[in-house]
Amino acid sequence: MKLSPRDATAFFAKPDPRRAGILIYGNDAMRVALKRQDMVGALIGPAGEEEMRLTRLSGAELRRDPAALIDAAKAVGFFPGPRVVLVDEAGDGNASAFEAALEEWREGDAMIVATAGQLPARSKLRKLFEGAGNAFSAAIYDDPPSRAEIEAELKRAGLAQVSPEAMGDLEALARALDPGDFRQTLEKIALYKIDDSAPLSSAEVAELAPATIEAATDDILHAVAEGKANQIGPLMQKLSGQGESPVGLIIAASRHFRALHAASADPKGPAAGLSRQRPPVFGPRRDRMIRQAQDWGMPRLERALPLLVDTDLALRSAGQTAPQMALVERLFIRLAMLRSARL
Repeated sequence: MKLSPRDATAFFAKPDPRRAGILIYGNDAMRVALKRQDMVGALIGPAGEEEMRLTRLSGAELRRDPAALIDAAKAVGFFPGPRVVLVDEAGDGNASAFEAALEEWREGDAMIVATAGQLPARSKLRKLFEGAGNAFSAAIYDDPPSRAEIEAELKRAGLAQVSPEAMGDLEALARALDPGDFRQTLEKIALYKIDDSAPLSSAEVAELAPATIEAATDDILHAVAEGKANQIGPLMQKLSGQGESPVGLIIAASRHFRALHAASADPKGPAAGLSRQRPPVFGPRRDRMIRQAQDWGMPRLERALPLLVDTDLALRSAGQTAPQMALVERLFIRLAMLRSARL
């Protein structure tokens, strides 16, 4: 039987030991591995492997010894409790071994969990599990995680109280990060929130999310976007002393102003536009950029972007003789003054 994404999520969280097995397959090996890990952990518990209630096989081992799957499923363990036979890297070459094992399976035997890469509709292994009356197949897609999957990850990490604003930030973060990185981020947030009963805030997500830009660079971008021309000189000296490259500053500024332009152009408003950015913008920085997009407006941003492109081309030109940091500083001051200029 083929499980829908919603039913698969429910089964991974609470697997039924009366089922003979499940095939978990998909293009992203990390996503498949995480789902398999969650399901096996929910079935046999954290001590299952130590109690020898988990048997690991590979597709290659089954091709050499097809009967090993039946033997492992029917083996009687020393410790009581559900058992699992895990077969990683399964393929169509193992279809006959799985077919025999599913036919011989009886309630009380170990559940068979098979993982595979992307399988076409004509795959023998996929057809076997989809057609079996006592087994399931679940496709793992590369789509961003659903709200239910994010809530399940939060529960697993022990984060019970999350503000609506923080949940929106976590949804954006889940779309931007790989599943493994997102899970590690939640674990870091959970450690930070130990013994803290207050709901997780948007600001805390912003502080604990993977950093995407250096703080000093962030400071000068905000100074430019907020028209604070008097702060640009000292900040440029600081960045120059830290070894920041002129081209790197232009790239960061171009990314910042493109984000403001996209936010200003979004029909649902700047907040919706910033939530679509990759990587997403969080917490106080997001609120600050919303104000910047509103203050600049579309006409000024459309004048700013060509200035950034022209300076980028000048920096990369072989015939450029002017000091590069001076060119960048002059551009930043010009942009800061453009913010309040009358058009």
